[in-house]
Amino acid sequence: MFIVVATSRILSVIFSKIAKLFGAVFFFSWDATLALLNLIIPNYKPHAVVAAGSPGHGGLWPEYVPPKEGDSRCSCPALNALANHGILPHDGKNITFRQLEAKVREVYNFAPSFCWFVPNNIAGILDRDYKTDSFDLSDIDVHNGIEHDASLTREDAFFSKSQGKPSIPRIQKLLQSGTGPNGDLTTSDLSQLLGQARVESKRMNPQYSQAPNHKLFGSSNASTLLTIFGGKIDDIRPFLLEERIPTGWQPRILNRFGLTVLKFNQTVFKVELGIKEELSSEKKKLKRALANQGSGIGYNSI
Repeated sequence: MFIVVATSRILSVIFSKIAKLFGAVFFFSWDATLALLNLIIPNYKPHAVVAAGSPGHGGLWPEYVPPKEGDSRCSCPALNALANHGILPHDGKNITFRQLEAKVREVYNFAPSFCWFVPNNIAGILDRDYKTDSFDLSDIDVHNGIEHDASLTREDAFFSKSQGKPSIPRIQKLLQSGTGPNGDLTTSDLSQLLGQARVESKRMNPQYSQAPNHKLFGSSNASTLLTIFGGKIDDIRPFLLEERIPTGWQPRILNRFGLTVLKFNQTVFKVELGIKEELSSEKKKLKRALANQGSGIGYNSI
C-alpha cells in the first residue's frame, strides 16, 4: 500500500513539473510570436490605440470618481485607476481574473500574452482558480506576494498597513526627479530612485525584505511609467497622485499586439541593472566593517 501511495505521489509531481514546463514553453513561444508580429504589422496611430467602442477611445475616458469609504484598492495605480473610472467595478470587489485580463488589454495595450500571464500569477499567489474565482483589489497586497518594500509610490507595509493609498511624499519625489525633456522620466532616473528607495527602506524598516523577484517587481512597476506612459510627467502626475487617467491620454505603446513580456523585459533589465546606490551602500558598509577590525588590515581600496 505504501509503495502504491508513494509511486502515485511521485508520478503526480513529475506530471505537474512536465505540465509546467510545457506551459512555460507555450507561453514564451506565444509571446515571442506576438513580438515578431509587432515588427511586421504597422503600428496604431498615436491617438487611435484604444479601439472604437472601448472606454477611452479617442481619449474620452469614463467619469473619474474617487474611491469612497469601504471601496477596495491596492498598491497598483493602474488597477486602481480602472476602478476609479468604472472600467473595473468601482468598489474594487468581486473582480474575475478573466475580467482583469480583458480590461488591462483593452485600456493599456499590453499584449494578450502579458494580460494572461499577470492575472494567472496573481491567482497563483492567492491560491485561487483563474477560470472560476474572483478577488478584491486589496487581496493583491499580500506582503511579498506582488506588493513589496521600497516602492516608489507606497510606504513600506511595516509603516502603512493600507497599501491602497498613495504615498504623496514618495510620488512628489518621483515627479521632481525627471531629467528628460520637460522633466520627463528616463531609465536612469528610475534606476536612481529605486536604488535610493532600497537603501532608505533597508535603513529605516526593521522588517525590510526584498528577494530578487521582488526587486524585479519593483523595476517592472517603475518600467510601466516608461513604456505605457512614455515617461511623460504631465500624464504620470494625475495617474499617480489621483489614480486618474487624464482626458486625451492614450497608451504610448503603439504596437498592434501590444507590449509583450519580451519587449517589456528589455526596459525592466535596463532599469534594474542601472541601480548603483544599493551596491555603493553595501561597499561602504563592508569598508566600515573591515576598518573596525583594526588598522592592521589594509583594505581601504574597497
